[in-house]
Order: sequence, then structure tokens, then C-alpha cells
Amino acid sequence: MEKTMTEQKKPTLASTLGPNNTIEKNIPDNVVWIDDAFYVKKSIFGLFTSILKEPLGAHFLTGATEGGIIEMSRWHLQCLQDGTLQNYTTVINSDIVSEKL
Repeated sequence: MEKTMTEQKKPTLASTLGPNNTIEKNIPDNVVWIDDAFYVKKSIFGLFTSILKEPLGAHFLTGATEGGIIEMSRWHLQCLQDGTLQNYTTVINSDIVSEKL
């Protein structure tokens, strides 16, 4: 039987972070939380990563500029909160077999 429609799952924070997400173990006491949701850390490679407050220490997004990471982290979290992230994302490949073999 051929599938004519694909099921579209709504993205969640857990699916955004993935099954093997990196957790920041050393969060400085003087960190500045942006929107009380995340802070941005510069890596030793010169990239910037947003670190979430909930779940505490979860690495979220990584990019080339601090401003870009702040903007995209805010946008991504807002879309997750509004339930609209699926309007901007597409699953190209999935490792889950949904049909009986």
C-alpha cells in the first residue's frame, strides 16, 4: 500500500536539540541571560553558541556572529512557543522506518 500523504510532526525543543545534545557543564555565575532563556558563548574556534537556561546548559544554535546567534535563537524559540516552526522546516531524510518491511 502506497502512502499518499506524509505525516508532519510538530517540532519540539527535544527534537530540535536531538538525541545527543551537548550540555555545558561550567556555566559562569556572572553570565548574562538573554530574554531569561539563553546566553551566548564564544568557542575556541571563534564560533558562537547559544546555551539554554531550560534545559540548563543545553547547546542550542551555533553560528559565525554573536548577533546572528542571538537573533536566530530568539526566532527559533519564538517559533517553538507559537507552534509555527514546522512552517519553516522540512525533514529531508529520516532514520525512522514508518512502514512494515
